[in-house]
Amino acid sequence: MDLLERLVTLFAENGYAAVFIALLLCGAGAPLPEDITLVAGGVIAGLGYANVHIMFAVAMVGVLLGDAGMFLLGHHYGARILKWRVVARLLTPERYAKVQEKFERYGNRLMFVARFLPGMRTAVYITAGTTHRVSFTRFLLLDGSAALISVPIWVYLGYFGADNHEWLVKWIRRGQSSLWVLGGVIVLAVLILWWRHRRRAARNSNS
Repeated sequence: MDLLERLVTLFAENGYAAVFIALLLCGAGAPLPEDITLVAGGVIAGLGYANVHIMFAVAMVGVLLGDAGMFLLGHHYGARILKWRVVARLLTPERYAKVQEKFERYGNRLMFVARFLPGMRTAVYITAGTTHRVSFTRFLLLDGSAALISVPIWVYLGYFGADNHEWLVKWIRRGQSSLWVLGGVIVLAVLILWWRHRRRAARNSNS
């Protein structure tokens, strides 16, 4: 967890602003794990460099603004954004088509599930913006609902584990696994609801 230690040092020296900027970069697809960034923000609160509740609020705003920025860029520039060099590395034409296919299968519920899929999150948000499949208000509602689950878990985990590195590392790994499981459960629930909706629609059309 060398990255965690480096982030704790950086955040302790620069406070809320550093955490906020780091989370904006996470939302932009930078190779910086959002979960570790959130835990580091919680750790500096646990060490007395910040207030944990304010840190949670700053983290929520940083996360949502980072996500919203990707959505709005896609919404404003459309498919042209795929030609940007930075975006092209993150969202290849093949990956763009794959995300579009997932939207066809799962609809706007994919916006909620994406928050628990770090490798897909930014790609999903950009694609949602470019395809105009969801309004900005609905995007914030879905993304914000998911963030209210993940963000406090990481921030308060860092806060309570600030003085016990081994315990913290153990629970970070467990938390990462748990969120993947939670994401899987959510995907399964979405599939069941979608199947039931299709089945009900088929019955109504036949009656």
